[in-house]
Amino acid sequence: MINKIIKQLVEEFPKLAQFYRSSRDQMDRNQPAIRTPWGFKFSGHVAMAQGKFEPEETEIIRKLLRDVDIFVNIGANVGYYCCHALSMGKPVIAIEPIARNLHYLMRNIQENGWSESVQIFPVALGAKANIMKMWGGSTGASMVKGWAEIPESYVTQVPVLTLDCILQGNTLVDGKRVLMLVDVEGAEYALLQGAAQSLCLEPRPIWMVEIGSTMHQPEGVKVNPHLVPTFEMFFKQGYVATTADSVQVSVDSKYVHAVSEGTSEFSTHNFLFK
Repeated sequence: MINKIIKQLVEEFPKLAQFYRSSRDQMDRNQPAIRTPWGFKFSGHVAMAQGKFEPEETEIIRKLLRDVDIFVNIGANVGYYCCHALSMGKPVIAIEPIARNLHYLMRNIQENGWSESVQIFPVALGAKANIMKMWGGSTGASMVKGWAEIPESYVTQVPVLTLDCILQGNTLVDGKRVLMLVDVEGAEYALLQGAAQSLCLEPRPIWMVEIGSTMHQPEGVKVNPHLVPTFEMFFKQGYVATTADSVQVSVDSKYVHAVSEGTSEFSTHNFLFK
């Protein structure tokens, strides 16, 4: 009942909402670390620490990590997948713009003694360098206004770079087998527009990308307007796509167009590009 009253108040009074969220983020900055089932310490998200968060995705990523040299986590949040990579001896490039998430990302890395194996970039990624708005926080922050019914008042400014700017000439990725994990809540196409060179790295990276088709779209938008262009960015560079789940169904241009037109649907919102 109390939580319901608080929610109603913060939705009706934007300044109160901003104060509440700021206070909440400050008050939880000292959550105790929990020993995870994989042996590393983790704080900032209880379900992640307990091994209950995205179990199928976690299994897929840990399997992919065995065959690569480095892990690039775009939308790293509090460092869940970064810690998995680091615990397996893989260096990490982590990209995350939200202050609360950055606090736990750095804390989780430091507490496990991995500070020298990570490059952290406190930015969002887009088509070009910029300063833009981001709505929401935690695991659902998005640069798409109206995403997942996030209140318009729940907004902050973030610096934006391109993925090419971060990876071009970076010795951690040059000539290495790279696993890219992308979770940017609706901003995938803009990110890829600034990743022309990163898509063509040699050897070609493995990409695991969350791409929503209908879920969480802003009000009035039935299907992701960038669904087809996002997949085509990969197809044009010779990548082959499958669903990132236990069945790994092949995804081609015809399938994507069918989903875009509403005559078919995906079994998941996560996809592998190899």
